[in-house]
Amino acid sequence: MQVYKENILIVDDDFDMLEVLQRNLKAENYHVYKASSVLEALDILKNSKIELLITDLQMPGLNGMELIKYASDNFPDLPKLVITGFPSVDGAVEAIQAGALDYLSKPFTRKELLKSVKKSLAKATFSPKKESPTQTETKVYAGMVGQSPAFHKIVDLIDRVKNNRATILIQGESGTGKELVARAIHYKGSYAANPFIAVNCGAIPENLLESELFGYVKGAFTGANETRPGYFQAANGGTIFLDEIGTASQAVQVSLLRVLQEKEVRMLGARNTDKINLRVIAATNNDLQEMMRNGSFREDLFYRLNVVDIQVPPLRDRKEDIPSLAHTFLKKYQSEYGKKELKISPKAIEILKKYNWPGNIRELENVIQRSIIMSEDIIDVAQLPSWVKHQMPEIDPGLISLKEIEKQHILKVLAMTEQNKTKAAEILGIDRKTLREKLK
Repeated sequence: MQVYKENILIVDDDFDMLEVLQRNLKAENYHVYKASSVLEALDILKNSKIELLITDLQMPGLNGMELIKYASDNFPDLPKLVITGFPSVDGAVEAIQAGALDYLSKPFTRKELLKSVKKSLAKATFSPKKESPTQTETKVYAGMVGQSPAFHKIVDLIDRVKNNRATILIQGESGTGKELVARAIHYKGSYAANPFIAVNCGAIPENLLESELFGYVKGAFTGANETRPGYFQAANGGTIFLDEIGTASQAVQVSLLRVLQEKEVRMLGARNTDKINLRVIAATNNDLQEMMRNGSFREDLFYRLNVVDIQVPPLRDRKEDIPSLAHTFLKKYQSEYGKKELKISPKAIEILKKYNWPGNIRELENVIQRSIIMSEDIIDVAQLPSWVKHQMPEIDPGLISLKEIEKQHILKVLAMTEQNKTKAAEILGIDRKTLREKLK
C-alpha cells in the first residue's frame, strides 16, 4: 500500500460527479479534496496545499471560469483542468487563455480523466513529490502506534490536512480510534494551541443536542435561566469534533448544514448570529450512504462534511500493528497494577494476531488489561481469555428458529465479554436498551 500522491481539489455542484471523480482519483492513490461551490473551493485553496485543480465551469453563483482566473493570478504554479457538460469552442479557448492546461467534456471515461490528470501534473512547474517507500518500522504518532502500510497511510493523511480548516469526515468501525485521529489532526497542526472540543452526539439526548451545540439565551425555553454558549462557541478558533454524527436528528442536521454553509451560529432564542472560525471534524461508524438512501441523513450535509474523507481501517486489516499495540497497552497498564517487569510471550502475540477483533483496538486494549490482572511475570497463552483462542466449530443442532439463533448468539457474545452489556451491545451493533429488551 503506497502513501498518497498529489493533493487534488475537485469542484462541481453535481454531487454524483464529485463522487465519481473522487472514487477514480483515490483508486490511483491521489489525495482528494471536494468542493460543491466556488466559495468552498476558495477556502480550501487558501488554507491547503493543492497541486491540481479540477473544476466544472457551469455552477450557480460564481462559476468555474472565475475560479480558473482567480487561481491563475493567486496560484500561478497550480495546474488547472476544466471539465464541463456544455462544451463549446469558445468556452475551451477562454478556459485555456485563463490558465487551464486541459479541457474535458462530459461524459468522459476513467481512462480519459486519468490521462488528463497525469498530463496536467506533468506540465506543472513544480517537481512532483517522490513517493515514500513502504514503511515497516514501528512509528509512534500523536498517541497512535503502528507499522502497517495502512497506519502509515493514515499518518500521511493527517500530515496533509492538519494545517488547514477543511471539514473532515472520519469513518470506521467502533473501536478503531477515530477520536485519536481527530485529536492528532488538531494537536499536530498549526491550531494546536486553540481549543479542541469533542462532542459525542450519541450520548446527548436528542432534545438537548441542539442547545448543547449552539447554546441558548436566557428565556429561550423552560429552564433557560441564563445565557449559555454552546460547544461551537467554545471551539471557536480551534476544532470541534462531532462523534457519532449519524445519530443527529433532522433538526440538528439542518442547523449543522447552516453552520457549515454560513460559518455562523445562532443561539436558541437569539435574533442575531455569531460568526465563527473553526474546523469541523465529524466521525461515524454508521453507513451514511445507506442512511441517505433511507432518508435518515441529509445528502447535502453529507457532502458538506465529506470535504476530506478519512477511512480508519479495522484492526483485522492491519494485524501487523497488533504486537506494537499490545506492548503499548502493556506499558500503559503494568505500572497501574504494580507489575512493571511483566512481558508478553511470542506465543501469546501469535494468538492475538490470529484473532479477528470485532471490537477492534478498544477490544485489544481490554484484553491486555485483563491479561495483566491475570498474570504474574508473563502474559502467556494461558492468561489470554478463551474467546481469543481458536474455537472448535460447533455441532450443527439442526433446523432451529431465527429467534433461537439470535438468542444463542446474544448469550455467546455476553459470555465472551464477561457479561459486559455495553461492550456486548457494541459488538452486536445495537444499543443497550435494545439488548435489555431482548434479554427479557
